[in-house]
Amino acid sequence: MKLKPKLLVLLSRIPYPLDKGDKLRAFHQIKDLNASYTVILCCLSTHTIDPKTTKKLEEICSELNIIHLNYAGILWRLFLALFNDKPFQVAYFYSKKAQQELDAIIEKHLPRRFFCQLIRVAEYAKKYSIFSKTLDYMDALSIGMERRANKAPFYLKPIVSIEAKRLRAYEEKMFQYFEKKVIISQADKEHLTHSNATEISVIPNGIDSEFFKSEHRTKKVDILFTGNMGYLPNVESAQYLVKNIFPIIDPNTTVQICGKSPSHKVRTLATRNVEITGWVDDIRVAYDEAKIFVAPLMLGSGLQNKLLEAMAMGLPCITTPLANNALGAIPEEEILIANNEAEFKIQIERLLSDANLYDKLAKNGHAFVTKNYNWQACNKRLMEVIER
Repeated sequence: MKLKPKLLVLLSRIPYPLDKGDKLRAFHQIKDLNASYTVILCCLSTHTIDPKTTKKLEEICSELNIIHLNYAGILWRLFLALFNDKPFQVAYFYSKKAQQELDAIIEKHLPRRFFCQLIRVAEYAKKYSIFSKTLDYMDALSIGMERRANKAPFYLKPIVSIEAKRLRAYEEKMFQYFEKKVIISQADKEHLTHSNATEISVIPNGIDSEFFKSEHRTKKVDILFTGNMGYLPNVESAQYLVKNIFPIIDPNTTVQICGKSPSHKVRTLATRNVEITGWVDDIRVAYDEAKIFVAPLMLGSGLQNKLLEAMAMGLPCITTPLANNALGAIPEEEILIANNEAEFKIQIERLLSDANLYDKLAKNGHAFVTKNYNWQACNKRLMEVIER
């Protein structure tokens, strides 16, 4: 029996449960890559993982290694980062002790290929020239941070602006250390300013269309928005939905905001007609019981998994040009677009009153994501890049 080549995968966090975009992407990539490689998975973590998570991850890789980061070290490195030019998130995740642990794992296995997700862990790989390295930029983090800086309160704006500038420089700097580079969307690729950015391959996320499949439940909610509700772009979107859009639509409309770790700002949005659920065991139920999905995303970068999931469930979606730039759905055919609260109001009223439009978007949106966002196809392309 021919031995599979070894692939070391380094992540900035444990890719389970699937409650964040980078975790979802990594989980499905590793699951498929492990069929062709002996995947040695290394995850940085600040906490001990539970046995159920360990078991789940051991099912999708050949070997699991958890490299622990302690908070005292993180705080010290963040302090030192005030006086150098590294992005704060790189300082957060890069530890000399963790590097030594990773070096020992590499010396033990001598993998022929090294795959890093996100530039925040690229520092660990850059010194190696003995194997082929692939960097998944995932998102253009610098542009997402620049958008945050533009909307940040005055007391945070200086530090967020500094981080945006550092990320942009670091994205360019890390380019030279990796033979292969991938990113989640063409829109994100275009935001990277390296002179050889054309070398970057676009590998989108996929959707498990068998898992995200409607069971045609009774519709109980008019408008749904989902995501990690402790994440700033989602927090701002939830606030915009409730504070800017909700007051100008039918007051009897019901809104559900669904997702883990709702911040205080999100929790205070709850009213008689606005439900903040927090974590739910099965997000598919929320999608299936909602009439429409509204995602007024004004910050962030990358491809929005929430839109893929909603469309796969046959839920008509309304979003911003920013979010659709990465998604690439056809406005008025597969998705509806709005730029401000007045336009969101119009689009919501259209969908809730026009059955033909509703059915067209539900059908076309579902067909669009199942055709263009398939995990097996995406990961086959990823493997081709790794092997180039």
